Amino acid sequence: MTTLKITKKHHKHFNNPFPANPKTLPLIYGTLILNFQKLPSSHQIYTIGKDFQLSWSSKDGGFLSISHKSEPARSLWSTIPREAFISAAIAETEVEESRGSFLIKDKHVHFVCNHQTIEEINIINQSDITTSSHDQDQFLPKNSQFPVLMITGKVYGVNKTKKVRFPRRKELMESSEKETSTSARYWLLFDQKNCNQLGFQVRIGKPDLQLPQRVSPRSYRSFSLKFGRIRRRRAGWFGFLSRKKTVAEENVVMKSAGVSDFNRICLTYASERNERFFGFGEQFSHLDFKGKRVPIFVQEQGIGRGDQPITFAANLVSYRAGGDWSTTYAPSPFYMTSKMRSLYLEGYDYSVFDLTRDDRIQIQLHGNSFEGRILHGNSPCELIEHLTESIGRPPPLPEWIISGAVVGMQGGTDTVRSIWNEMQRYDVPVSAFWLQDWVGQRETVIGSQLWWNWEADETRYSGWQQLIRDLNMKHIKVMTYCNPCLAPMDKKPNIRRHHFEEAKKLDILVKDKNGEPYMVPNTAFDVGMLDLTHPHTANWFKQILQEMVDDGVRGWMADFGEGLPVDACLYSGEDPIAAHNRYPELWAKLNREFVDEWRSTHVGQEREDPEETLVFFMRAGYRDTPKWAMLFWEGDQMVSWQKNDGIKSAVVGLLSGGLSGYALN
Repeated sequence: MTTLKITKKHHKHFNNPFPANPKTLPLIYGTLILNFQKLPSSHQIYTIGKDFQLSWSSKDGGFLSISHKSEPARSLWSTIPREAFISAAIAETEVEESRGSFLIKDKHVHFVCNHQTIEEINIINQSDITTSSHDQDQFLPKNSQFPVLMITGKVYGVNKTKKVRFPRRKELMESSEKETSTSARYWLLFDQKNCNQLGFQVRIGKPDLQLPQRVSPRSYRSFSLKFGRIRRRRAGWFGFLSRKKTVAEENVVMKSAGVSDFNRICLTYASERNERFFGFGEQFSHLDFKGKRVPIFVQEQGIGRGDQPITFAANLVSYRAGGDWSTTYAPSPFYMTSKMRSLYLEGYDYSVFDLTRDDRIQIQLHGNSFEGRILHGNSPCELIEHLTESIGRPPPLPEWIISGAVVGMQGGTDTVRSIWNEMQRYDVPVSAFWLQDWVGQRETVIGSQLWWNWEADETRYSGWQQLIRDLNMKHIKVMTYCNPCLAPMDKKPNIRRHHFEEAKKLDILVKDKNGEPYMVPNTAFDVGMLDLTHPHTANWFKQILQEMVDDGVRGWMADFGEGLPVDACLYSGEDPIAAHNRYPELWAKLNREFVDEWRSTHVGQEREDPEETLVFFMRAGYRDTPKWAMLFWEGDQMVSWQKNDGIKSAVVGLLSGGLSGYALN
């Protein structure tokens, strides 16, 4: 039933400089319905693991609250009384893509299950797993700290479709409405991960679609509905349970139609009017996100990002190249608040954090399940510490990279030596020269660009190894540049290894739907991307890094990672939209593995010499990238004081990134 529409905008040379905002799923509201036969009638506290507890109250229509046992009165997470906190939908998805910029739209919504029932709240002990059978056992994570808590029930909704008939005689025009009822079971699991983290999982079952068949005249149906309402009023009953069916309605045949799985799931919970939200990875326009709708998707940061006139110009020549306040290379589905509440999502599906209402948060995720963690802490430092305890932390940087300036420049051997001599004349402490153009430059329609073939260009950098040795004698390192993309080298005159052809022969490039290497447009030339899910890719690229380090290079920028096409075919077979967010983590992992392996196998005095420690830095990232990357770079900023793209936004990006675990930037 559902489709994914992907629109390529790479080759449009004239575009709308003011692109419209995407159509998105609106905030979903629904009613919470309780099964009083199985739920506690008033208030009850359930223990989760050793350190957390869930409080259930039937007051005001029912709500849940999570707290840490050390602070039972402080809520870490709670639902809104009488309102559904789990909802699901089936909707069409459209993705517009242009050279690393992406726009995800929610198109036609087929069904929405916005109402929710709570049927049972169960504590599951380890003994329950061995002595009885539970249908929820399949959802229990490995190494669960018992007891865990399971909430079950249904989500449901009624969707109305209006049809209008136009007979030849207009005066006989009539309309009718078809009501479609959709429901599905859900499972919500809470389990303790450690003393400061509570995990949660939401699973939605198969949708049960029911189409009613009319068997009575419209007048009779209208009368029966009115009679039912009158009967309920006289009885003084206004509950949510369905009314007793009439004889005619009992004979209605309900049929279930086969439909797709749910591909939208929402979690709605309480917030406070004065609560401020921080984090979400590297964000450049805002530090506080209350009142915003925050999409979490890795992509190009953009040029201008709303500041004019540069955004106008960028959008005009390349579709959505200007970006907006939310576009970033390194987002993260994590936040902390001024009330010391914190949560993050696991997994890599596209998600949106809707913070536009004062009293609630709604996480909308493209999928039919999601997992996350609720963090406990009493200060921002504690919350960051508990976050990075799970996602990982970068290692301490070697002394050499923070002992002086890292001079980023291009130009070739003679230019580097000239700048070096000038630095010495002014006694400028220099720790490294970062030479992006070590691979050589080509002239394209947009100017000079690098040859994306990761070996030294002996024409541009004649005496490459001697230059590195001379700098190293003065305790100055050489840093270079690489990325996971490879360009054909047919027109390069002094090539030694053709990396694109090697990767193509090894079958380790990302493929298109026809099984051919996916050639991704990049400014003036197309490139192949390494399939980082292929088991042979990492070892092959590590050989390239080894050759670079053997020349004496001690650092590099591991660029890109944000441009995996969402219609790519990967060796792993995984969903390319989720893989898109995972790709920069895989890229960081490959580089970090090489650094660690080089350190462990390097023999001689250099093994213990901190001056020989390798360093790489990243631009693209996701939630767990700090585990692998050693250092981050925010990407290019405009040389201005503008809000969205300039010196000011660089500072905001450093702060939001730091609050999201990107410690070294």
